[in-house]
Amino acid sequence: MGKESAAPPGGVEAESGGYGPLQGVRVLELGNFIAAPTAGRLLAEFGAEVIKVERPHTGDELRRWRLHGGDTSLLWRVMGRNKKSVTLDLRHPRGREIALELARRSDVVLENFRPGTLELWGLGPDRLRTVNPGIVLVRISGYGQTGPYRDLPGFGGVAEAIGGLRHLTGEPDRPPTRVGVSLADSVAGLYAVIGALMGLRQRARRGTGEVVDVALYEAVYSLMESLTPDFDAFGVVRGPTGSSLPGIAPSNTYRCADGGHVVISGNSDAIFKRLMRLIDRDDLATDPRLSDNTGRVAHVDELDDVIGQWARENRQEDVLRKLKGAEVPCGPIFTAADIAKDPHYQARGMLQRQSVRIDAEEEADVMFPGIVPKLERAPGRTEWLGPELGAHTAAVLGEIGLGADALTDLREEGVI
Repeated sequence: MGKESAAPPGGVEAESGGYGPLQGVRVLELGNFIAAPTAGRLLAEFGAEVIKVERPHTGDELRRWRLHGGDTSLLWRVMGRNKKSVTLDLRHPRGREIALELARRSDVVLENFRPGTLELWGLGPDRLRTVNPGIVLVRISGYGQTGPYRDLPGFGGVAEAIGGLRHLTGEPDRPPTRVGVSLADSVAGLYAVIGALMGLRQRARRGTGEVVDVALYEAVYSLMESLTPDFDAFGVVRGPTGSSLPGIAPSNTYRCADGGHVVISGNSDAIFKRLMRLIDRDDLATDPRLSDNTGRVAHVDELDDVIGQWARENRQEDVLRKLKGAEVPCGPIFTAADIAKDPHYQARGMLQRQSVRIDAEEEADVMFPGIVPKLERAPGRTEWLGPELGAHTAAVLGEIGLGADALTDLREEGVI
């Protein structure tokens, strides 16, 4: 196997936390799927030592999500970057004892179980504080730790619906659509990282830990801009508008002569004038009705027709060239194939090749996404891809005094 396969005690892979701004921070990740693992991934990419606890034998279900070959998905290889995989059955009393000992030695605990699960296992906030008063516990769930919906199961798709996003997606005359990625989970993961860092900051200042409560639906709702204020003040209920940007004009996706599409954002006053002059519509550039956004929104259909007609008369390549020459924000709609060959992605280090096991007999050099954000002095990096299940169990548990004989007993009991 490639870079991510081996994890010998004392090797590079066993020394996570030796670089970046989060060097020295230890994170215990108890979550599965997307949300908590997203937070753990980001922390690990910037130097935190992230110990990911997985179920023995099966591991995180992400290992088999979007599986196109072999027995481990590339989605897992991305989400598990730089993490140490430890198998531990938290349903077993001995497994919970070990988890508590790992929490004693950690700075942050990440979890995304249904509310009450940690408490049922004796790993709730009060218990964690008894062994580690400064612990920062980050909890991600569908609806949060309180409120009438707290006990309901909640996945990202449901959160996007409850959070208001799905009502805004798609075309006005068609059913709502999803956005194509696990947006709710990813945004919740970002908020979890922010919460963890704020909790660590508070601990540094006051010496006390924190509990961070992230709800998937609230992570989505936070992206809804003025959705509810506009309703409450004016009775406006926003709905789906296809590819246009409601209340801001002109901004839309336009079809070109060769069938390609271009996104054009000509919605600032100065840019709008440049765009109109580019398409030989000086009359619209100087029209007082269109001098500001309010006026342009009132005539958005007219503007979309004019721009759309111009785009349909030109090939995509020419449309983009002319728009860029006029300094009008624009871009093609990239597929994965377009991204893979794009020079800007390459120049920014957003396409990183890593050696990875595809199946039992095949290893390949595969393009993976780079690290975001970019730090000048302490950048994040990929130390290894998502590891094999339990690759670090012996090394991590050895650090808390469990030797070879103890590990053998734990395996026989099904704890690890």
